[in-house]
Amino acid sequence: MDTPISKKLNGVSILIYIYTAFLFTGCKTNTDAQSPYIPPNPIYSQTELNPYNPTPSRNPIIPSPQPSPSSIILECSDNLLYIDDLTFPDWTTIKPGMEIEKQWKVENNGTCNWDYRYRLLLITGERMGAEIQQALFPARAGSQVTIQIRFTAPLEPGTYHNVWQAIDPIGQPFGDPISILVVVVP
Repeated sequence: MDTPISKKLNGVSILIYIYTAFLFTGCKTNTDAQSPYIPPNPIYSQTELNPYNPTPSRNPIIPSPQPSPSSIILECSDNLLYIDDLTFPDWTTIKPGMEIEKQWKVENNGTCNWDYRYRLLLITGERMGAEIQQALFPARAGSQVTIQIRFTAPLEPGTYHNVWQAIDPIGQPFGDPISILVVVVP
């Protein structure tokens, strides 16, 4: 016997069956072979290019290797050859407080050209009024130049000696040291 409730349940059952069938057919997966995911090619701006290699890196997460400053500098070699004292040879007698303009003749006998990045550094002795770092005269490889530093003689009598060393752009010393040795007398 069909009661009104059983008729309603049969109708609901049919609706649930249709709805479920519709859901499963709507969620059907594609069984065709799918191609693998290929990420899009990145777009590089001019600032993202490596200045040493204008072609951008293939992987934007891993940048192209860039040369270190030391590998750039090591393409040539630094050297300084002391030749002569041009003024105030060693053991020169001077008065207390006297202004001294010491000059040395040297040769850049390395293969690097000295530019504004090359310095002289006081490595030992009394400053005698000079800054402890001085610009190393710019010089092309193979040329001879005159290095000059201004000093002021100490007021106390005695023997004063200081030594200077050339340093490259990354602070490495090179070449012959240069020095001044004077005797202050009243």
